[in-house]
Amino acid sequence: MKKMKLVMVGNGMAGVRTLEELLKIAPDLYDITVFGAEPHPNYNRILLSPVLAGEQTLDEIILNPISWYEEHGITLHLGKRVTTIDRVRRQVVAEDGTVAAYDRLLLATGSSPFILPVAGKELDGVIAYRDIADTNTMIEAAQRYRHAVVIGGGLLGLEAANGLMLRGMQVSVVHLHPWLMERQLDDQAGDLLRKSLQDRGLRFLMGAQTEALIGGADGRVMAVRFKDGQEIPADLVVMAAGIRPNTALAESAGLHCHRGVVVSDTLQTVTDPRIYAVGECAAHRGIAYGLVAPLFEQGKVCANHLAQFGIGRYLGSQTSTKLKVTGIDLFSAGDFMGGEGTEEIVMSDPFAGVYKKLVIKDDQLVGACLYGDTVDGSWYFKLLREGRKITDIRDRLMFGESNIGDVGHQGHNKAAAMADSDEVCGCNGVSKGAICKAIKDKGLFTLEEVRKHTKASASCGSCTGLVEQLLMFTAGGDYSAAPRKKAVCGCTELSHQEVRDAIFRDHLVRMSDIFEHLHWTTPNGCATCRPALNYYLISSWPKEAVDDPQSRYINERSHANIQKDGTYSVIPRMWGGETSAAELRRIADAVDKYRIPTVKVTGGQRIDLLGVRKEDLVQVWRDIGMPSGHAYAKALRTVKTCVGSEWCRMGTQDSTQMGKDLERAMWRMYAPHKVKFAVSGCPRNCAEAGIKDVGIIGVDSGWEMYIAGNGGIKTEVAHFFTKLKTAEEVLEYTGAFMQLYRKEGWYLERTVHYVSRVGLDHVKQRILDDAEGRRALWAELQFALDGEPDPWFEFSKAQVDLRQFEPLRPAPLNAPLSAASSTSLSAPSNEPLSAA
Repeated sequence: MKKMKLVMVGNGMAGVRTLEELLKIAPDLYDITVFGAEPHPNYNRILLSPVLAGEQTLDEIILNPISWYEEHGITLHLGKRVTTIDRVRRQVVAEDGTVAAYDRLLLATGSSPFILPVAGKELDGVIAYRDIADTNTMIEAAQRYRHAVVIGGGLLGLEAANGLMLRGMQVSVVHLHPWLMERQLDDQAGDLLRKSLQDRGLRFLMGAQTEALIGGADGRVMAVRFKDGQEIPADLVVMAAGIRPNTALAESAGLHCHRGVVVSDTLQTVTDPRIYAVGECAAHRGIAYGLVAPLFEQGKVCANHLAQFGIGRYLGSQTSTKLKVTGIDLFSAGDFMGGEGTEEIVMSDPFAGVYKKLVIKDDQLVGACLYGDTVDGSWYFKLLREGRKITDIRDRLMFGESNIGDVGHQGHNKAAAMADSDEVCGCNGVSKGAICKAIKDKGLFTLEEVRKHTKASASCGSCTGLVEQLLMFTAGGDYSAAPRKKAVCGCTELSHQEVRDAIFRDHLVRMSDIFEHLHWTTPNGCATCRPALNYYLISSWPKEAVDDPQSRYINERSHANIQKDGTYSVIPRMWGGETSAAELRRIADAVDKYRIPTVKVTGGQRIDLLGVRKEDLVQVWRDIGMPSGHAYAKALRTVKTCVGSEWCRMGTQDSTQMGKDLERAMWRMYAPHKVKFAVSGCPRNCAEAGIKDVGIIGVDSGWEMYIAGNGGIKTEVAHFFTKLKTAEEVLEYTGAFMQLYRKEGWYLERTVHYVSRVGLDHVKQRILDDAEGRRALWAELQFALDGEPDPWFEFSKAQVDLRQFEPLRPAPLNAPLSAASSTSLSAPSNEPLSAA
């Protein structure tokens, strides 16, 4: 299939992050061309401040070297500014005459610094602070001159002032507002910040209005004059008074611009859907973001739509702020200024330099402003984003996460106190668990190694201290080369992997064998370990190990999904989402006969009968006469399909038949967790194959296979895995991946987490690089599934205890329950009953 052409104008962090995400999910879809106005590859603009301060070098902040573009076949034009977009011919033209045609165009032109319209702004020595060239100019000026004036007391201005001061210059900061960083801090925190920076040697002129810049005979700036007549010496003037979205190119092409290039939730420009925009140049719902975390969120959504998956919307971002000045700790997020209908909790200790303000509205944290002690900033930000009610923790909220009793902590170390799922690096969306896993699995011992492998603290750097804590917590002290393990439950110190290995190594086939052989501390196990052990036994030794229904969750014992009112839902299997008039009639008759209150079409293209009484389940199954959909089980649930080439004029392959073949081949397959497939007949991907455990997409030459996607609480786009030519290959490769997951996955571990744990390269080695091993895995799965019963009809073979469906009859007063009656009791929960 001929590749489409993608041209990106702009070579900054937002645009290149979009390309990185795109290459992950659709590496072969586009021929990519990038134009960058600067003569440098993509670098971390946020870390220019540490470079100016002498804490890092320019080479250290390069994110994507030239070799990265070459490895991915990207045509890179450095030092070439694009001047024209021809939307009719679909091409861009650079100032040197270079022309590049596009099928899709991505604008990532960033922003331009705001230059005050005052006399003398064109003088030598008057610069903005935006890129590497500006940084080099300041470093050179610091070697030759003495006096620097920074106009603007916001984030960028203070970072520039600090860097120039550390380079030996005498620096004055001119700020129009009464306190520093008025957009990120309230007056008290702003005043504390000013005092701290003054103690370091910076000079501040608050409320001063610049009237003119005075030049010398050599044409270089020599002083700054204010409207009150005061003048101060200046050999270098840095304008840091704000930025404006760079929309000149977009406007010249006729694209609608208002506070930026106006884009929709898919990051497409509202004028031309072939043109996308991300980063500081884009205006989404009236907002142009200037912080890196929202720009990276935009990049992920934009890449998803460029890849033609058609899923994901950018809905805006909650933002937080930290200052990159060593030794200065401040954090703000949300509506920290407060207002009507809000309450404030304030703690102020000016002598210690600590100030905290939390703003609460409707029993939710809506804003936070911290100075001097920001260790709980990420926790407050999490509460703010999640909108959690704080009634139960309000009296301890000001004292931080470590004082919340319902969270397990280890001392006062913030890293130890965090849960694995807690976000450490907001810019790149990296959790504590991901960082710790990388440290342990890859043997990382330095901050730079962690940045390289996880990107944590590689963007704004504000989470560097927390990442260093994680390094000390994970790699220091009692750290050993063996990864730390989590026990299956309190009955043992063994991990899931150690138990799996022992079952296979020692040929354990009964639950009692495990308890005895592995020295279980609880003779019969517990509600946590028994379901896991039962699955490990039957998946390791099919047809030899005996399934124990009493060690399964209530849904898998009753073979229906219990609802909150104690009734059940019944979802029959519909092969590839296809049904018939006869099946629909039987379903309708059963609904009427058993007075089932709700009938709903599911997202997996099946019909859900909701509100079925437990005593009616067996009769409902019998009357509809359709196989179990396993919608209640840790098993293959749905295979979603589009209509494909059989009906759709866009279809390239018969996706419906492929979906039915996949489902019939594996529908009785139990797994560590629920599994969902999808098959799309063309790259338009109507079946949403990009967020399934296995996604198959029809292309002209056959099929593309994607694995380990997830459309749950946190959407995870599936990894491109391989291209296949025939339907037989699709069955073999899918079955082999499923069997590998069945053998190596831990109980309740989704495929996305399994692949993340073992690594995509491991899965590729076992399936793509080892043809014999792949065929063996597929054969193992077929052997395991051969003769596996349908629990809705083969009751005896599936060990379904029919007594559980008998309605309870009132016993005579003071009479004990009969054995039959006690057996029929079931727990309306998702926990397994204790083993009988």
